[in-house]
Amino acid sequence: MEHTVVHFEIPADQPERAVKFYSELFGWEIKHMGGPMDYWLVETVPTDAEGQPTRPGVNGGLMRRMMPEQTPVNYIGVDSVDEFARKAERLGAKVIVPKMPVPGMGWFAQLTDTEGNVFAIWETDPTSGQAAEALTEEVGNAGR
Repeated sequence: MEHTVVHFEIPADQPERAVKFYSELFGWEIKHMGGPMDYWLVETVPTDAEGQPTRPGVNGGLMRRMMPEQTPVNYIGVDSVDEFARKAERLGAKVIVPKMPVPGMGWFAQLTDTEGNVFAIWETDPTSGQAAEALTEEVGNAGR
């Protein structure tokens, strides 16, 4: 696997203002996902039915800034978040957001490199989050 940037995230104090800025400046398609997460998908290049770029380029997301010092983050594709998080730690990185699922899409973790820069690693896995969803459903059914 090539370890390239596969996604980016831009934090914003006023996401609607940032959406207007980037869509008008670059012509990016930016769509609010809705639901409980205040997240916008950013298409810098067209995608297929599975959301994958149909030509070279990287798509990303835009989100409400969660802390004052939050900066843009690049996500690097890896075969295994667990393996690469351990390797990064051996090389001096620190895990700041442990492995988490994006249900139906994959897994990610965020780290800081040896210079304090934040980056993320991404493992594509369409089955991610299903075990947690099944457990939540099982616990909910047990209470009935």
